[in-house]
Amino acid sequence: MSTMKKIIIAIVVLLLLAAAVIWWMFQGEPATFTLEETTGTEPVLAAPDPQTVPTVEIAKPIGWPEGAAPQAAEGLVVNRFAEGLDHPRVIYSMPNGDVLVTLTRAPEGEVSGGWLTNFIAGILFSEAGSSGPSANQLVLLRDTDEDGVADERHILREDDLDSPSGIAWADGKLYIANHNAVLRFDYEEGANVVSGAPEKLADLPPAGNHWMRNIILSEDGERLFVAVGSASNIGEGGMDIEEGRAAIHELNVKTGQARLYGAGLRNPNGMAFNPWTGELWTTVNERDMLGSDLVPDYMSNVPIGVHYGWPWVYYNDVIDERVEAPMPRYLTEYTRTPQYALGAHVAALGMVFTEEGSKMGDMFGQGAFVARHGSWNRIPASGYDVVFIEFDERGNPVGEPRSVLAPFLAREGETFGRPTWVEWDRTGGLLVSDDTGNIIWRVTAPGATGAAAIERNTGDRLPPRRQLTDDPSRAFEEGAIDPSDIM
Repeated sequence: MSTMKKIIIAIVVLLLLAAAVIWWMFQGEPATFTLEETTGTEPVLAAPDPQTVPTVEIAKPIGWPEGAAPQAAEGLVVNRFAEGLDHPRVIYSMPNGDVLVTLTRAPEGEVSGGWLTNFIAGILFSEAGSSGPSANQLVLLRDTDEDGVADERHILREDDLDSPSGIAWADGKLYIANHNAVLRFDYEEGANVVSGAPEKLADLPPAGNHWMRNIILSEDGERLFVAVGSASNIGEGGMDIEEGRAAIHELNVKTGQARLYGAGLRNPNGMAFNPWTGELWTTVNERDMLGSDLVPDYMSNVPIGVHYGWPWVYYNDVIDERVEAPMPRYLTEYTRTPQYALGAHVAALGMVFTEEGSKMGDMFGQGAFVARHGSWNRIPASGYDVVFIEFDERGNPVGEPRSVLAPFLAREGETFGRPTWVEWDRTGGLLVSDDTGNIIWRVTAPGATGAAAIERNTGDRLPPRRQLTDDPSRAFEEGAIDPSDIM
């Protein structure tokens, strides 16, 4: 055998070995716990499994066959409210019943983390059906005869939109969140076009690994809350580029003053006000590359000044040893525990609470509806559905998520679509945007009466303590904690 043949054979063997190693590296570890075990008020937190190469399990969108639809829960029906849309994401219902939706994708550009991260991200975006140019459109859908199907469609605006997502409206002013700025337009409801030049209210940290910017107006219409996701997984690109990210900001729409409202939220998305308490709540996508079981995405309240730990800790006090940035002192002393886990890697996005007139039947009475967009890094896949979480009379989530709309998954490795956002229409139906299916679904319970308004919890404030009344000598009683144990 000639020397050249030997060299060629050796090269082929090495290439085959390299291919086998790469294949093995990308197999990933299956989940140890069920998805249900990583949901609820007390989720299982597995031991971390740090990964150099992430577990990758992408369900490739194949679109919905003609006449097909996801399966609605017993007692519910689903129909196509609108279809043929170019990657619909955020849905917003106007007071008069007009439905606004942003048709959008991520802006072009690199993400944080270096060439390998960008290479993997490119594969993920392409396989998940999220690649390509953004339509950058704000579209109006109108159901004039209230039969559950939009019979009018108008492009409200294209100019000045740059990967738009969040929508809000009040008092003739329309607010749109691009990936890099919040804009305000003059717009009277019922109009079929948004004309005139926008006013820029605020610049936002642009794009990053998480480019959607959800917004919501306070009940009095004076403050705008803006959710901005992180530029990275765990700050691997340095914390300088994370300035103003992984946070929710509060913007005074009259004065233009802004402040950081809540922090340590890796990728906050669906925001809504808890009708029992009036508190702001949000869904959050947690960090990746700790295995198929970690970390559960969640929904939780956002009190002013709260910190949820990203990137240094998760679920109150679990330290992420991979983070190189110095951790702020005493962080675990004030990091808040999420109120409710939505499952590992489900990619929770849109969220709405039950409101007066919503018609989802007794099984889906008072609580929150959440769109779980679906995992790319869990074996087996998780999410790809819409779920309901019941809340008790005090405004706290209880029990396990109940399926509302599923499955969006097709055969193994494929999905018909991906649920993204949820919103109520004026007839009490639940609208669900499906960004890769290019459809907005409508779910309702036939014959159901409209839900009653949820009564806001009220009560007298506790009187302030003006003096200490406890006996200091109790610290020396048998069984008391030794001061040295807590200092």
